[in-house]
Amino acid sequence: MPATFASLGLGEMTAEEKLELVGNLWDDLFASSPPGGLLSDALRDELRRRQADAIADPNDWISWEEAQAATLRRLQG
Repeated sequence: MPATFASLGLGEMTAEEKLELVGNLWDDLFASSPPGGLLSDALRDELRRRQADAIADPNDWISWEEAQAATLRRLQG
């Protein structure tokens, strides 16, 4: 029987706890897959394009920490 949102008790978690769980799940998936193994060719190409854009104009992007903080602020209300 597959796990469900309710059976895992996710309804009781805060938004911050859920985001942390998503991060942990992603880290686990990434660790158990070959590098880039979870990406389609199209996604890999898009990431390369975005990386090239970031390198070409480093002032046109924000760090992961800034993006995460902004997202958490929006989720908290």
